[in-house]
Amino acid sequence: MQTARILSVALALSVAGCDMAPDYAPPKIAVPVAYREVGPWAPAAPADDSHRGAWWSIFPDPVLDGLEQRIEKESPRLAAAVARFDQARGLADQARSSFFPTLDLETSAERDRLSANRPLQNKAAVYNDYAGGLAASYELDLWGRVRNLVAQGTADEQASAADLAAVRLSLQAVLADDYIRLRGLDAEMALLSDTVDAFNKALNLTVTLHSGGASSAIDVGRAETQLASAKAQLSDVGADRALLEHAIAALVGEPASTFSIAPAVRKIAVPVVPVTTPSVLLQRRPDIAAAERRVAAANAGIGVQRAAFYPDITLGLSGGFESVAGGLLTAPSAFWALGPADAVLSVFDGGERKAALAVAHGQFDEVAADYRQTVLDSFREVEDQMALANRLAEEARHQDDAVAAAARTNKLAFVQYKEGAADYLGVVTAQTAKLQAEMAALNVQTRRQQAAIALIRALGGGWEQKG
Repeated sequence: MQTARILSVALALSVAGCDMAPDYAPPKIAVPVAYREVGPWAPAAPADDSHRGAWWSIFPDPVLDGLEQRIEKESPRLAAAVARFDQARGLADQARSSFFPTLDLETSAERDRLSANRPLQNKAAVYNDYAGGLAASYELDLWGRVRNLVAQGTADEQASAADLAAVRLSLQAVLADDYIRLRGLDAEMALLSDTVDAFNKALNLTVTLHSGGASSAIDVGRAETQLASAKAQLSDVGADRALLEHAIAALVGEPASTFSIAPAVRKIAVPVVPVTTPSVLLQRRPDIAAAERRVAAANAGIGVQRAAFYPDITLGLSGGFESVAGGLLTAPSAFWALGPADAVLSVFDGGERKAALAVAHGQFDEVAADYRQTVLDSFREVEDQMALANRLAEEARHQDDAVAAAARTNKLAFVQYKEGAADYLGVVTAQTAKLQAEMAALNVQTRRQQAAIALIRALGGGWEQKG
């Protein structure tokens, strides 16, 4: 009972000890009230812990959904991030173990011979020594060293978890971006294939007219050039598509040699992305969360280094049985000891502890600055993508007008050429302008979808649909 009371007092002292870490608060950031580039975006207010799951479902595409699900199971990059998180969690658990005393089971069995020439004796002695017992030691955390080590490990674990979420979101966004670009190239290839067919028909018509003397050889050469250029452009787009397909294969953990996505032209509407308020962004972005947790870890690290200026106090307790013959597990063979109670304080270390504390303060200042920069970058990324989305929406409207005008001009030029009212140069010019306008319209459509993906990534992921 006496021993139990002593241990209880020791634990109470440890819990009630001083904490050498500075009072912690995240570095202050001037958060804007609202974004400047709001445009037509509808504001939303999801919960801080809102779902960040299948955000890509805003692009209703079963192929994209299947690819995104493969990332979770097969991506080597995500697997590496999970392994890093497991390491951080293990280190945090290792630090938490310091809250508890260590308990060792010790046993020994030996035969000893004492020297006949030892002091005050004139004959040798031979005997057996059997012993077994338990030994416990516990560090009294009077200065908060253990508590701050645990706090540091916990914050590092939380930062690693946020890193994992950031890697997952990044991989999901990169995959969605690559897939949208690939489908954009599919649309371009379909347009170019139709264009090649149209140019081939135009070439046949020009050859026929030339055979009848109604067209010159120059017109035939222009038609052939136009057709060959369109074929070359189709091959170039096909090469770009192959590279994107290979990139997607690497993201989902499959060799490029065995991976393929069937070409398809899909009408994918540009989604409307709900934009959270700037203050919510600080809680939604996993990279911001990771940066803030590293500041907290560095703050606890200062407490660890400050505690080094005070003595380490360790309480020991041991007990068991010892005998030179039989009757080991009997009352006369029992022994116990409370102690030693060690108190160790370094008197002179050449400035090592002071230097270590300076390092801890420097680390805190570094990660605090990194946190502020991460927040500033996140606000910039959101503003960038909203500005891009707004301008691309305007560009898309103008480009659609350009496509309609180019189609009318192309139709009129071809009619005039067949009627002999114009040469083939006008047809070539009109066809080129129409193809360029249509390609530009497809490119703008793809870029708008990419901007939506980038905005979701900048906002920290998906959101809960309300009502």
